[in-house]
Amino acid sequence: MITGANRGIGYEIAKGLAALGHIRVLVAARHEPDAEAAAKRIGRSAVGVELTLNSTDRTRMQAQAIQQVLGPVDILVNNAGVMLPGDAMQTSLDNLNQSLATHTIGPFTLSQIFAEGMQARQWGRIVNLSSGWGCFYEGLEGPAAYSISKAALNAVTVCFARALGPCIKVNAACPGWVRTRMGGEEAPRSAEEGAQTPIWLATLDDEGPTGKLFRDKREIDW
Repeated sequence: MITGANRGIGYEIAKGLAALGHIRVLVAARHEPDAEAAAKRIGRSAVGVELTLNSTDRTRMQAQAIQQVLGPVDILVNNAGVMLPGDAMQTSLDNLNQSLATHTIGPFTLSQIFAEGMQARQWGRIVNLSSGWGCFYEGLEGPAAYSISKAALNAVTVCFARALGPCIKVNAACPGWVRTRMGGEEAPRSAEEGAQTPIWLATLDDEGPTGKLFRDKREIDW
């Protein structure tokens, strides 16, 4: 399942995983018609599902219903994102809460729910879409709400990797500056290029890394 998969990087991740031929892809989006339209474009191996991240109770209810109707989730890609402007003095608490819900609390909740089944099956992959703007090493230089919530997502990645052990690979990916509605037309990378590292992490073999952050399939510092 890929969150925020109706457009941009999420859509390209979903399309790339579906193209492998042996993965049924759940295209998750906030509005069901958007999810279904994206799944239809991808083809028969994709299913659109509605998933809301701004309410923990609703997120939990929807995720559990998805498993009951469509079966277990073996690969989770937490891609949904929002970028709200402002430095630490300009950012409202509402904007910070919205960013944390989308980038941190939502992925944490989904990881808890789906990782239970992954543990029982002793196999799973969780990929969190992070950013250089969420890295202390790169100075947390983005808008405050975005950088804070992505830095917290990096911590979520490390904590789940430690809790779940080596059979379930939990990693974060920095896709770079990508031409999407969020990234803008001036970005140097296409959404398809931005999807390559997340797809690689979603399909790691059993000897692959866990608890790390990658850009262009190379480990980078937090």
